[in-house]
Amino acid sequence: MKRADDFEARRKHLANLTEEELKDKFWELADKIVAPMLEMGYKNTTPAIERSILLRMGFSSLEAKPIVEGVMKKGLMGKGAGNVVWRLSKKLGVPAREAGLALAEGKHWDEIEALFEGGV
Repeated sequence: MKRADDFEARRKHLANLTEEELKDKFWELADKIVAPMLEMGYKNTTPAIERSILLRMGFSSLEAKPIVEGVMKKGLMGKGAGNVVWRLSKKLGVPAREAGLALAEGKHWDEIEALFEGGV
């Protein structure tokens, strides 16, 4: 099976563009393709995904579980459990692991609410 060579016909709308304009067009189209995936990622998460993120941050599954449960109770799943831990660590001036372990022990949840009152 031989493919019909229609390259010249398909590229007519791009023929008069400069290299810089072609590069800009490429990134514009790439952004359009990726935008729906990013939107889904921002709007959709699950406890399993959030635990997985915490595991990659160095927490064990036993440590991650109460953190994710606390994030869910506070209605902060959309903010992300890793983000919650990270922002608390910045506020307290301690490593993320230390902040996460404190959350797993039930500490600092009142401070988390204050951190996210104004949004991310």
